[in-house]
Amino acid sequence: MECRPLAASQKDRIAQLDAKIIDVLRHRIGKDERAAKQHDWFTAAVLSLRDEVIDRWMESTRRTYDAGSKRVYYLSLEFLIGRLLRDAMTNLGLTREMEQALAGHSLDLAALEELEPDAALGNGGLGRLAACFMESLASLDIPAYGYGIRYVNGMFRQRIDDGWQVELPETWLAHGNPWEFERRESAYRIGFGGEVSAEGDGVVWAPAEQVEATAVDTPVVGWRGKRVNTLRLWTANALDPIRLDAFNAGDHAGALADQVRADSLVRVLYPADSSPAGQELRLRQEYFFTSASIQDIVRRHVQYYGDVTSLPDKAAIQLNDTHPAVAVAELMRLLMDLHGLEVDTAWDITKRTIAYTNHTLLPEALESWPLPLFERLLPRHMQIIYAINSRVLREARKAGLSDASIASISLIDEAGDRRVRMANLAFVGAHSVNGVAALHTELMKSTVFSNLHQLYPKRINNKTNGVTPRRWLMQCNPALTATLRDAIGDGFLDDAEKLTELNALAADPVLGERIAEVKRANKVALAAHLKDLTGIRLNPDALFDVQIKRIHEYKRQLLNLIETVALYDQIRSHPERDWVPRVKIFGGKAASSYHNAKLIIKLANDIARRVNADPSVGGLLKVVFVPNYNVSLAERIIPAADLSEQISTAGLEASGTGNMKFALNGALTIGTLDGANIEIKDRVGDENIIIFGLTADQVAARRAEGYNPRAIIEGSRELQQAVQAISSGVFSHDDPGRYTALMDGLYDSDWFMLAADFDGYAAAQRQVDRRWEDQAGWRESAIRNIANVGWFSSDRTIGEYARDIWGVL
Repeated sequence: MECRPLAASQKDRIAQLDAKIIDVLRHRIGKDERAAKQHDWFTAAVLSLRDEVIDRWMESTRRTYDAGSKRVYYLSLEFLIGRLLRDAMTNLGLTREMEQALAGHSLDLAALEELEPDAALGNGGLGRLAACFMESLASLDIPAYGYGIRYVNGMFRQRIDDGWQVELPETWLAHGNPWEFERRESAYRIGFGGEVSAEGDGVVWAPAEQVEATAVDTPVVGWRGKRVNTLRLWTANALDPIRLDAFNAGDHAGALADQVRADSLVRVLYPADSSPAGQELRLRQEYFFTSASIQDIVRRHVQYYGDVTSLPDKAAIQLNDTHPAVAVAELMRLLMDLHGLEVDTAWDITKRTIAYTNHTLLPEALESWPLPLFERLLPRHMQIIYAINSRVLREARKAGLSDASIASISLIDEAGDRRVRMANLAFVGAHSVNGVAALHTELMKSTVFSNLHQLYPKRINNKTNGVTPRRWLMQCNPALTATLRDAIGDGFLDDAEKLTELNALAADPVLGERIAEVKRANKVALAAHLKDLTGIRLNPDALFDVQIKRIHEYKRQLLNLIETVALYDQIRSHPERDWVPRVKIFGGKAASSYHNAKLIIKLANDIARRVNADPSVGGLLKVVFVPNYNVSLAERIIPAADLSEQISTAGLEASGTGNMKFALNGALTIGTLDGANIEIKDRVGDENIIIFGLTADQVAARRAEGYNPRAIIEGSRELQQAVQAISSGVFSHDDPGRYTALMDGLYDSDWFMLAADFDGYAAAQRQVDRRWEDQAGWRESAIRNIANVGWFSSDRTIGEYARDIWGVL
């Protein structure tokens, strides 16, 4: 865009901001501007901006209390918020002022932004969705708190050594976090174990062990600074940080055992649960943050409104997946044991206050806990769950459900190893249970929650996910944003659905050329960054084919890799063909105890090593695995992508949000009819998306009738050659048998239907090649993707939650 002269008022604002930064640098950081280092200037910039945020934060809070407004409380084990400086500047409209103020000291804002570490508070789509929702809640002027854990070391920092994932601790808090505020007054005791006894007409739980949860608050700024909400994260401390008697007796390590045990609650996201100790730590974590959050919510309500029975009128608690499902039992405990309510009243209040979002149909992700472990750690909650279960099962019996249906509804899985079913607890304890895409919601009704849906037929509803267009268009792709503003004006900045005005210009060659120029510039920048990061040189004129997401077999990175091997073979076998140059970009983390996922990462790197060093493919194919994928890397990669890989087994991806981000930035999707891909297809049109593979119904039918992957593999020449090449060690000369078992799994079971979908996927990729060669048609499709995915804004999603579930709009 043309650089316009600064208005007088803007010049004054720059001067004020500059003076503020210098004052902060001197009086709060203790540095003279001539001695200040880059990190000093970064901190000064953040604290100067933060002062502006704080004023709006306090005003928002006062406004909520004065109006007696109902608040939303969003409980999530993850909040993948990324960096906050640009987010706050954009939403306050101060980006240009900050750039100019820093430029006066020969400082580059973009360089300072790189000094901010990504907050290690999440891993994948669940946490990023929570972050988008928090920003949209503030943008829609809805009072809200987000509740989670202040992880010191996150899940892990991923390093790739000889192609293998190595897990290292995140150190994002090594130099402090200038955005956060400790709230010592908001501290709660969290109990574990002990005994439950009757005392008069009530019940008393005497925990054997307690830790203290203390709140640490981060402000969340909405668009145009309309509202600033609070992300409240919990940190843990022992009641006595050191046992001096033990220390002085020489047991120096043992004297710190209580503090170490408390620290373990907030150290790592998703500690490996393959051992009993790991399972116990996960349950402790989930109860720790849930209990602290529910205690805080109830305390605030009683403080301002007095009567706990009005809680549903002033508080809407949303459970983001099953991790905080114990909130149902915890709220019941507080209402009955601390506030003296009868069980019927407490149950009514609990159900009217709590709502539950389900994010998965995978049975292993629908959390359950061994009953002995749960009862040992949370004996009072186990009693409450038994009481709830009795009530629910009587309802089911009265409704005429069969014994088998009743058994599946039960909060206790009595088959084999007795387990507490957390998803069932969340379902029965909530007034609303929502899925996150239309297909996912319908599958909830017919599969994992079919019997609960039969018992409570009005409870399940759909709220298709969304992403914030501020971060995922305006901030990560400012050049595209400027181009769109020149084309259709500024309306879409406040209402993403106004991007539909681009449809009238989709075939305009001038706009198509401008958007293509922006895309190529983004690809040049990404290629330079990946060259520095991995040493691999990429051609920005090649098609950038991207699959960046958590590594899991159902997301089928392996399908992509097998097709990459098949393509590699075809290029070498048929050099006479006009192959479209491709860059295959992979990124994502595998859970530390997930063997096959980690093996897939190694395979990606082994294929990359072989392909990238082979002169016979020339510049026609490159493969790169980007280490330590996070929000900041996504902000670089997504604007540079031409093709978005959304290829999960149909019926297993709840929604996906990466698919929305890519389309919003002008990438075409290649995908299955799964999750939100279906709704994206409906919005952008069949001709502007590449769909392949079995449907969810067809997947279920194949499994029911007896699926034979061996016959399919042996009947597909390309697939068989690629699988045999991987299995025989072509890509693993140092260990020829490395991938034999992985490939044997495809022949023997292939649960995720790679073989069934391979030929369709390969054909779809060749369709992509043909479409890429028609650049005018590709550009029109890219524009139509941008134009028609504004509906997938998290503002729309949150508006639906607010009206249909929370009652706050």
